[in-house]
Amino acid sequence: MNRPAQPNAPGVEEILETFDFFDDWEDKYRYLIELGRALPPLDPALRDEAHRVHGCQSQVWLHARREGDRLWFEADSDALIVKGLLALVLAAFNGRTPDEILAFDIEAYFRRLDLIRHLSPTRGNGLRALVERIRELARQAAAEGAPSLSPAPAEE
Repeated sequence: MNRPAQPNAPGVEEILETFDFFDDWEDKYRYLIELGRALPPLDPALRDEAHRVHGCQSQVWLHARREGDRLWFEADSDALIVKGLLALVLAAFNGRTPDEILAFDIEAYFRRLDLIRHLSPTRGNGLRALVERIRELARQAAAEGAPSLSPAPAEE
């Protein structure tokens, strides 16, 4: 279950292998920034309060959509390192069923990357807030079978 977040994006196994290749965290941070730069920008119309992930130090927006029984996520941030963290999370969850998302051991993935101890406490909390939001959307999709998961843009 190593589905990339987007075409040509690395999947979980490739990210883990690359992290294992680097000996120091400076190189790993550079790789995170590269992953963030490779994320496609989020449609500006989705960079609104309804799509904002609360609990993150930086501004983070998340949009979800359903294709058949699979969920796909797009995310963006105003901080490059956070965009890299978003890419790590999207690699883990994109293209999976709600049940697969809920069963995926994200904490084991983070431990394998040795990630949490290299983040500030506020950044770690923000990362967990993002994961919880994705799981919330997966639970919603599993319960409702909803074709659209993100809130509709507010009418003006």
